[in-house]
Amino acid sequence: MIDPADILTVVLLVLLEGLLSADNAMVLAVLVLGLPKKDQKKALRYGILGAFVFRGIAVVFAMHLIGLSIVKLLGGLYLVYLPYRHFWGHGQEGGDRRTPPKATPWLFMSAFWATVVKVELTDIVFAIDSIMVAVAMSQKVWVVLTGGILGIITMRLVIGQLLAIVQRYPPLVDGAFVIIAWVGAKLLLEWLHAVHVVAFEVPKWFSLGLIVVIFLVALAYARAEEMKKNRSALEGKAVQLLEEEAEKPGTAEK
Repeated sequence: MIDPADILTVVLLVLLEGLLSADNAMVLAVLVLGLPKKDQKKALRYGILGAFVFRGIAVVFAMHLIGLSIVKLLGGLYLVYLPYRHFWGHGQEGGDRRTPPKATPWLFMSAFWATVVKVELTDIVFAIDSIMVAVAMSQKVWVVLTGGILGIITMRLVIGQLLAIVQRYPPLVDGAFVIIAWVGAKLLLEWLHAVHVVAFEVPKWFSLGLIVVIFLVALAYARAEEMKKNRSALEGKAVQLLEEEAEKPGTAEK
């Protein structure tokens, strides 16, 4: 018999996964931007399918995963490295760095499958927090697994919307990597707390709020850049039309 409290727990887990997916979704969205547009959603789909499998296995071994603080250390270092490579690693300037680097083969895998693996590994890093919170809320495997699966679906919807926005406003890529830098720093702080180096934890509300602020600032900047670009294009077109009009025969005589 299903306890009404279990249903409420599943709903809370889905809401929690959706709220905490802002950083996860942004990271995954940026990872696939280096692929051709026709392959981006397919890479995310394969990555999410892999996430379903991982969540199922992870729930079974959740008590063991709680002790894997090293995952946060490695994940934090990797996520901090990504913004470094984006801003300073390629010697790119301004608009050039806002164009995500083209996906490349890795080890024995094609560029597409290498990206899928990166998506999956990143999801694993983020899943640790969600699974530990879920296990703390309920000891029933089906409750935690159902909440996690529905949460992944929620996250997938968020990723699709973020992809559309980032593709419309390329300067948002810079903002995305600032968010990634913060997420990496947060994971490192959580690892330091786990090994008793620092005594404080970053509140969830502060982390999510900062992500929202960074994204809104980046979006405002991106829209301002787009308006400036459109205005310059219109001014250039107006000048061109005036020059063409002036060059027409008889215009000078009038």
